[in-house]
Amino acid sequence: MKKRKPIIYWLTILFLANFSACCTPEKEIVGSWIQPIPGQPGRFQGIIFQSGGQAASLNMVTLQYESWRIHEGRLVLTGKSIGNRQTLSFADTLDIVRLSADTLVLKRGKELELVFTREKEN
Repeated sequence: MKKRKPIIYWLTILFLANFSACCTPEKEIVGSWIQPIPGQPGRFQGIIFQSGGQAASLNMVTLQYESWRIHEGRLVLTGKSIGNRQTLSFADTLDIVRLSADTLVLKRGKELELVFTREKEN
């Protein structure tokens, strides 16, 4: 005789499936993230992560982000670095140290750690 699963079992499975789909890093990171500009009190720079993988820079004229993706827990940013008489394409891979509702911490190697806060929407 085949044993039937109780309704609570199926409700739990449904809840966990919905919870994991809504709380992926890809959905949590969408928005504007800012950090203070070193040496310029009261001014901020940052990154806008748009759904669909597009990205944009905030107050960074020489660094123009174009796209982003998360691969194996790491953030991959692509864009263009604009310098003196040359523009270079880049892809930068950063470890996601922390991603919460209001804080994003990225790290590259042992030296570089970037801390962003989510920009509040007006």
